[in-house]
Amino acid sequence: MTADNRRLKAFVKLGNYLREFCDNRNSRSPEQFLSLDDALTRAEQQNSWFTQENLMHSLQHWSSLLTEENLDQWLSNYSLRDKRQSKTIGVIMAGNIPLVGFHDFICILLSGNKVLAKTSSNDKVLLPFLSDFLVHQEPELKDAIEFTEGKFDHFDAVIATGSNNTSRYFEYYFGKKPNIIRKNRNAVAVLTGNETEKQLTALGEDIFRYWGLGCRNVSKIYLPKNYDFDQLFNALFAYKDIINQNKYANNYDYNKAVYLMSEFKILDNGFVILKEDESFSSPIASVFYSFYDSEDALKNKLTTQEGDIQCIVSHGLFANEVAFGQTQKPQLDDYADGIDTMKFLLEL
Repeated sequence: MTADNRRLKAFVKLGNYLREFCDNRNSRSPEQFLSLDDALTRAEQQNSWFTQENLMHSLQHWSSLLTEENLDQWLSNYSLRDKRQSKTIGVIMAGNIPLVGFHDFICILLSGNKVLAKTSSNDKVLLPFLSDFLVHQEPELKDAIEFTEGKFDHFDAVIATGSNNTSRYFEYYFGKKPNIIRKNRNAVAVLTGNETEKQLTALGEDIFRYWGLGCRNVSKIYLPKNYDFDQLFNALFAYKDIINQNKYANNYDYNKAVYLMSEFKILDNGFVILKEDESFSSPIASVFYSFYDSEDALKNKLTTQEGDIQCIVSHGLFANEVAFGQTQKPQLDDYADGIDTMKFLLEL
């Protein structure tokens, strides 16, 4: 078995492990997955945005992706050469949602390279835990995975994810090396007024999953003129309990107070605020909206702004649209910012 195949098999075993954990968490013997239970507890203690529900959502999604069939299908689009020279890829990871840097981690290892990872201070538990599992399955990976707290001092290329502000630092510091540098992006939704209640309820998943902190969370909605907001609010009511999370509630109260003091016109249902605003990036517990005159004009507008958009949620309007409720369930070939990470790595 080649080194590439051994690495792939290790990820398949990880998928099986996560799947069994998720399927049997409430019924298995306490000893069976005690270490992963402990990792989830520590992850939530370190970052209170990482609730058990959201941590489990992340693990369930990755368990569904890490099957031999899915990995083979994904990798069949690339030419993998087992004897190519391995490169060291530095990765600066965000920490806004659980395991947000895991896809880069997978791409680097399955492309036959070495990963030098700097995790966010907000997400320092889960990836090292999963790395230990992978090394246990395939000891060769021990020399291919390194975590660092300080500056990178040996790397051949860099993948860095951050804000528009940090991206300028990344470009200055890493610009002489091959790189992928990601900036702020947001997901948007385009409604026509003909959506079913089921679709609008699913849109709530795109808005509220991970408290809206992910770049794939919908933070902006485009609506036809004279849109009936009642149908949207009625569908979103299923998520009303989100206000019981203290940090989310604090953000809701603060943003509502700011909007009211500024005399902005807002729509409020007690747990999320809708504000008419041309911007894409809305604060936590808020969603911006804009009206459009014609679908064609909106398509042209969004095309010119595609550098700020991670994905578009709609039904039957865009060729690359994401179905309602699916933004936080990206597939293996759904690359952040539309940049093919695997292709980048294989061409180094």
